[in-house]
Amino acid sequence: MPLVRISLRQGKSDNDLQAIREGVYRALRDTFNVPENDRFILLHQHADEEFDCSPDYLGISRSQELVIIQITCNDTRSETQKRALYQRLTEYLTTAPGLRQEDVFINLLETDRHNWSFGNGGMQYA
Repeated sequence: MPLVRISLRQGKSDNDLQAIREGVYRALRDTFNVPENDRFILLHQHADEEFDCSPDYLGISRSQELVIIQITCNDTRSETQKRALYQRLTEYLTTAPGLRQEDVFINLLETDRHNWSFGNGGMQYA
């Protein structure tokens, strides 16, 4: 059910891109109890001039390897689950493809379950 958009600068290898997608999926399965095969991940690569992010906002030193992960999901998760997601996702992405924890930026967009149609013009979660 989560819809994930990943934004990063161009230049990562196919293996690195796969590791990022897989890390996001595994973290969602581990912490948000996302069902197997519930995988909707869009990856957007940007030229340097299209990717303008503060290198030091809130005292966090970000590099050119910054990866922004935006997850749209139902508004049913607790603060504990959200913290677990942030920690697990950062753990996975620092392991593979080897990102720095400062370069893992996560944003949740929560929505009502009535705001989804997975096809056929239906409202599957209603």
